[in-house]
Amino acid sequence: MKVGVPTEVKADEYRVALTPAGVRELVDGGHQVFVQAGAGLGSAITDEAYAAQGAGIVPDADAVFDDATLIVKVKEPQPGEVARLRPGHTLFTYLHLAADASLTRALMESGATCIAYETVEDARGRLPLLAPMSEVAGKIATQAGAFMLEKPLGGRGILLGGVPGVAAANVMVIGGGVVGMNAAFIALGMEATVYVYDRNIDRLRELDIAFGGRADTCFATTLSIEERLPDMDLVIGAVLVHGARAPRVITRAQLGLMKRQAVLVDVSIDQGGCFETSRPTTHSAPTYEVDGITHYCVTNMPGAVPITSTYALTNATMPYVLHLACAGVHGAVTENPGLKLGVNVAAGQVTYAPVAEAVGVPCAAVDDALAGVPA
Repeated sequence: MKVGVPTEVKADEYRVALTPAGVRELVDGGHQVFVQAGAGLGSAITDEAYAAQGAGIVPDADAVFDDATLIVKVKEPQPGEVARLRPGHTLFTYLHLAADASLTRALMESGATCIAYETVEDARGRLPLLAPMSEVAGKIATQAGAFMLEKPLGGRGILLGGVPGVAAANVMVIGGGVVGMNAAFIALGMEATVYVYDRNIDRLRELDIAFGGRADTCFATTLSIEERLPDMDLVIGAVLVHGARAPRVITRAQLGLMKRQAVLVDVSIDQGGCFETSRPTTHSAPTYEVDGITHYCVTNMPGAVPITSTYALTNATMPYVLHLACAGVHGAVTENPGLKLGVNVAAGQVTYAPVAEAVGVPCAAVDDALAGVPA
């Protein structure tokens, strides 16, 4: 199969979807790989490094999309990329379609088969392609929140860990999954006072053991969150429903309970955000203020550390890329039911129920939709 890797064009995105090691695996498997010139530079990977492992370096995105059948990316396709998609393409990337009806419809119109990293599951129902970026995003969330609490950045002017004789900042993490756990670990490492909220008691037990009792684990209800908000300096939203739009856990009215210049970090922003007042931001302009509360809602937090993120992501995606290249989309999703769950759009139809519900379109069975895709 011909595999294409375009340069990411989303604002402030420096990751790349394939490393030289991935190129080597594909080439050794008899596949052709086309990498857009400069695609890896943001992650400190040169064109020469790709070429040394057998990749063809092509001058622009047009050449990538013209030459390849399987397009591998990091972030959701931007308008110019969507325009290049055709029915013979398989697109494998993060999509986050539940929060973007216009992109969903554009992908339907393209006729391409679109597989979302974030809805692929393993045999235990986990999200193996979301997990590495969730780990990175969770750690960045706390780092960013600590930075934004500094007075010159518009924050309250409090040090997350305090000092002897001065109390540490209070950090609330809503959601005890991979993002929340990693956010809490960093906050604890910075010696903050940490509260982690979740609705799964078994998960709270696991977190209590993982944190060695250093964080308070709390059952998440509207009232329990509301009662603690007045004491919080930093609130990190880390709520996830597989493939669906994120639920709202803090309303605009509840901002009135918080300290002025407290910070909200919404890691769920890719899925629509879990705070009512959240809207997407970029690394170049990461924050805005609503009712005296600083909001940090960058949609590609891991893109700030592309060397770490690219390798962490491609370690997870490479087996799936290789499987798709070897077996084709029909064979790969038949052999791997978890990969089938990643198919969000095929032959002009939405095939993932939470996305269909969120954007208001019918949901087709994956097998039925793929029947219209050439083998």
